Amino acid sequence: MVSFSVRGNLVDIPARKVFPARIDIVDGRIDRIAELNGPVDGSILPGFVDAHLHVESSMLLPSEFARLAVTHGTVATVSDPHEIANVMGMAGVEFMIANGKQVPFKFFFGAPSCVPATVFETAGARVTTNEVGALLEREDVWYLSEVMDFPGVLSGAEEVMKKIAHAQRLGKPVDGHAPGLRGDDAARYAAAGITTDHECFTLDEALDKLACGMHIQIREGSAAKNFEALHSLLSSHPDRVMFCSDDKHPDGLVTGHINELCARAVALGHDVFNVLRAACTNTVAHYRLPVGQLRVGDPADFIVVEDLTGFRVERTYINGALVAENGETLIESAATQRLNNFHCDPCRPLDFRTPTEGRERLVIEALDGQLITNKLMLPDVVSAGLSVPDLSHDILKIAVVNRYHDAPVATAWIKNFGLKRGAIASSVAHDSHNIVAVGTNDEDLCAAVNLVIAHHGGVSLAAGSAHRVLPLPIAGIMSDADAYTVADAYSAMDRAVKEDLGSTLAAPYMTLSFMALLVIPHVKLSDKGLFDGDAFSLLT
Repeated sequence: MVSFSVRGNLVDIPARKVFPARIDIVDGRIDRIAELNGPVDGSILPGFVDAHLHVESSMLLPSEFARLAVTHGTVATVSDPHEIANVMGMAGVEFMIANGKQVPFKFFFGAPSCVPATVFETAGARVTTNEVGALLEREDVWYLSEVMDFPGVLSGAEEVMKKIAHAQRLGKPVDGHAPGLRGDDAARYAAAGITTDHECFTLDEALDKLACGMHIQIREGSAAKNFEALHSLLSSHPDRVMFCSDDKHPDGLVTGHINELCARAVALGHDVFNVLRAACTNTVAHYRLPVGQLRVGDPADFIVVEDLTGFRVERTYINGALVAENGETLIESAATQRLNNFHCDPCRPLDFRTPTEGRERLVIEALDGQLITNKLMLPDVVSAGLSVPDLSHDILKIAVVNRYHDAPVATAWIKNFGLKRGAIASSVAHDSHNIVAVGTNDEDLCAAVNLVIAHHGGVSLAAGSAHRVLPLPIAGIMSDADAYTVADAYSAMDRAVKEDLGSTLAAPYMTLSFMALLVIPHVKLSDKGLFDGDAFSLLT
């Protein structure tokens, strides 16, 4: 029998009170809570839970993600493995679940509902309706992951509805993904059995979905930042909101996680108990997760923070084990195998040439801090019969290269990346994870793409003779290196894109990774061409 005690100011979120207490832990569970007299140091509260996360977007294995997350008080994530599923299919999902089980952290994986996300791009694999059903039958699969095919839900598409019905029969929640959906359409989407949405980027949209009975996950990731627009929901709907990251790059995970949102919310004047419901308890209740809530008999999943304003985490416990202390992880790295699906030959600069189509050209407008894009029609710039970048107006070339087999390169135009020279590329390109690149000229675009191809995955930059790459050999989207090593390397790449190439974006690689995400309006580029997210059809 292993037993120990922890003293501090216990934060009882349901009772909305704080009192000095001693917590006795026996064999990983809370055996007794005793109220004390006199002052104690630190505050004890349930561990933080990320309500919606794609671990793959951190470029880290689940086991390495856990090593960083626990230093910020995160004890669990509700994780959708559809990124690796789009590359590797069921083998990828199995890989994520198995790797997550190697460390003392609570990963709650879902069954990916839309792999591939659309028929308008080339993915590496397909997860069938029967395979989704088989995953949902498993005890270690907790929910049906975000149903991105909201047009299919609204039209009652047979295969989509079968997946939802299967989850409902098993009593497992169904996650949503419906950016911009409002009014009657939002009501119909929710009525189909969709219980959450993390894509709201305006308060009115979130209120519409709340009125339909949905729960709103307030997202603050590395690219999509919706906290400022939605934080008032913490006061108006404290029982129906959760905090999530969705996609978080490794440099951001080094500095903070859900704890940062708690500090920001309290600084804005929100009631601390409402904030902690979003951070600690609402997600556990909604998904019925076996995560301790500081009750006798619960798993000893809790954290000790310095105070309830800055939320600096002093210690993190999971199942009674101390997994982080004073910003240092105590979780060891886990061994892993490499698996991948990368089958394309190097490109040539002429592959990126773009013939002019007239006096105007369609330009994708990227928006800093958002996944949505705008569609602009701007004057074309022509040289030797080819459409070319216009650096004076920040109009650059964007390209998507099929990584699964050789195919013509798809090119288009994009605004707001701010590059003054060179190019960047990435095989982290939601959701099919082909290679996406943005650059000022065809030679550097080609060089950046070929760096990714040479390493069978990675993020890269090229500017003349200056070449850099962070290899991602696991499915072309994750590293098998130590979390801190990856975070340092990624931070160096990010700085170089901003300082050496001139990007004005807060997270250029994360923004780049969403420029091929067809299920987010309004216009994106797949390996098959430009895509209109409103009409849900290819433009070229």
